[in-house]
Amino acid sequence: MNILLAMVATFFWGTTYAVTQYTLEGWPPLLLGAIRALPAGLILLAIKPSLPKGYDWVVLLRLGAINIALFFGLLFIMAQTLPAAISAMGMIYVPVFAMFFHWLVLRKAPSKLQLFSALLLMVLAWQLFDPQKVPLNGVGLVAMITAIGCIIIGSNLTQSLSNRIDWWTVLTWQLILGGALLTILASLQATAYPEQYVNSLTNLNMLNITGLLWLLSLNTAIAYGLYVWLLRRMTVVEFTFAGVTNPIAGVLSGLVLMGESFNAEQYTLMAAIILTSLISPLVGNYQKNRTNKKANKAVNTPTPSLAD
Repeated sequence: MNILLAMVATFFWGTTYAVTQYTLEGWPPLLLGAIRALPAGLILLAIKPSLPKGYDWVVLLRLGAINIALFFGLLFIMAQTLPAAISAMGMIYVPVFAMFFHWLVLRKAPSKLQLFSALLLMVLAWQLFDPQKVPLNGVGLVAMITAIGCIIIGSNLTQSLSNRIDWWTVLTWQLILGGALLTILASLQATAYPEQYVNSLTNLNMLNITGLLWLLSLNTAIAYGLYVWLLRRMTVVEFTFAGVTNPIAGVLSGLVLMGESFNAEQYTLMAAIILTSLISPLVGNYQKNRTNKKANKAVNTPTPSLAD
């Protein structure tokens, strides 16, 4: 059940790129991040009021800066500079980066199967993101790699907080504090470069409002709620492997909303990347279930007595 809920969250996240391009073209990334985060946090606070204590403010501010302010800003840069399908496909590499982070920083060595999957994903990525085949924006690619780093660091920090801070408080206040930081940065940028902000807000229409509501409700309040709640029940690596639905949503929404299309080789590479990302969790679950069955069988097998 947990893996299915994680897939729901990552599916909504995968629609971010196409929805932004289709409904909010030309909007400043900092403004979009602020509108996505701060109202969602305030709505959640109104539903269930909570207040951090003491040093928790500092930790939640740090989390909001990484997981919300920096990540949302980078996400909307990706949405405006890369094809929706490519942005979503890039996010499937989060488990690979998470695996190496756990290996190098936390000293948790990956299994041979995880290493094999990671190496195969890198080879496939080299083929898919080849600039000779798909023209890609360098700024968007840097934003993608940095955003992946934010996800991993932010997820580990979120998981570490779940043991001592209520998950709702972590969810609500990272959105509020991160959204407040984005609001400050957006205000400073609007003061220096007002044209894009004035143009976006003065030409606000129903299509823009629909896109903003989608990002605020489904992509943030609901998807981030599932994300924070599930990180108390799953490891970061387990959750990130559920991100297979992210590229599926990205490809589908890019096709439907933006009319994005790729050649047969590129679609084959995308399918291979998705299938490769499933190898490790599927085999791992199979081995885990097999071990549990053997353990249960051993427990239920009666031990012969001396009298027998």
